[in-house]
Amino acid sequence: MSEENGVYFVDSDSLPPEALERKHALEQDPSVRTDHMKYLSGMEVIESDIKDKVLAAMRGYDYSSYSAEDVERALSHDTCSIEDFMALLSPAAAPFLEQMARKAEEITKNHFGNTVYIFTPLYIANYCQNYCVYCGFNCYNNIRRKRLDYNEIEHEMQVIASTGMEEILILTGESRTYSDVTYIGEAVKIARKYFRNIGIEIYPVNVEEYRYLHECGVDYVTVFQETYNTDKYETLHLLGHKRIWPYRFDSQERALMGGMRGAGFSALLGLDDFRKDALATGLHVYYINRKYPHAELSLSCPRLRPIVNNDRISPRDVGEKELCQILCAYRMFLPFAGITVSSRETAEFRNGITKICATKVSAGVSTGIGDHEEKYEKKCAGSPGEDAGDEQFEISDGRSFEKMYHDMEEGGLQPVLNDYIYV
Repeated sequence: MSEENGVYFVDSDSLPPEALERKHALEQDPSVRTDHMKYLSGMEVIESDIKDKVLAAMRGYDYSSYSAEDVERALSHDTCSIEDFMALLSPAAAPFLEQMARKAEEITKNHFGNTVYIFTPLYIANYCQNYCVYCGFNCYNNIRRKRLDYNEIEHEMQVIASTGMEEILILTGESRTYSDVTYIGEAVKIARKYFRNIGIEIYPVNVEEYRYLHECGVDYVTVFQETYNTDKYETLHLLGHKRIWPYRFDSQERALMGGMRGAGFSALLGLDDFRKDALATGLHVYYINRKYPHAELSLSCPRLRPIVNNDRISPRDVGEKELCQILCAYRMFLPFAGITVSSRETAEFRNGITKICATKVSAGVSTGIGDHEEKYEKKCAGSPGEDAGDEQFEISDGRSFEKMYHDMEEGGLQPVLNDYIYV
């Protein structure tokens, strides 16, 4: 049994011998692992050159070659080019963080005013068929698994909606067996009774499946690429559909082809070189915007949080100053894009960054399965109950919706619960 600040996981080494044998083979012998760049049967291939453009730019990015003069030049421009974006992500930009923040704040106010959007995630299942070595849900972690039935989903949504929340993000583990598209679609239909804006963060699916989910009521799709470095990706995703890097990369484009109104993008900062991953994330959004100018696009900026197996992936530390630099660079390069800062970050950081460039925050968060009522009863300070499924990762900011709303107002911001009306 391992413990990380009160969140418990049964270590994977307690698995049955046959499971351990398979697990260790995948870890130690790359030859037994599926080709991570080759599509599996049933995965839709779309004609798109975006991934090639992003990979070429990322692989050619030498951030050590940029100077203070390059950063000053980028800051002097009214429009941020790709080259400017590269300079702003470089170590040479670190001494200019204050100037970057001032410019990012001005751009944010010009495009978004003084508003900050508030939403909450709802995990409806934590069964997973992937072996991602950094994730609490991975198939070899012997944790408490749970899938909410439709009555439980409705109850969770009633509890969340009773707080005043109007936007929800529905999440599952990546298992078609336990969380098939029909199950997710029915959960979305229930959500439509209580929420005005609905997002999903699920396993990647094909265009027609995204179209079905949109018809059920989904507004936007969020997919974390985790890392854009395909070689590093191979060492972190050892089993399951998530292992296939290009299919995951094209998820947002397939979602937009399926009629989704918006899409969210992100790398998990710390899995690999965070500057290159930030560049690739920004360029991914940039090229999608050029191809689908009508789409509402957003970026997230999650950093690795403590979880089982952290010691096995050599996570790279990304400090708050580096994270702030990335977010300010995102804002200057992509002035139209929403920027979400999750509860992985501290309350102090989120309070500060929403005044500069972030436009969306989560509140009343639980990454467990079926414990929102208990969380709210304990003002979001409780651990999952006996009937709840285990959490995916630890959070830093456990503020309730009411507390978050109050803090935003106290900070001079205008909390927004919904800005879209169906007619």
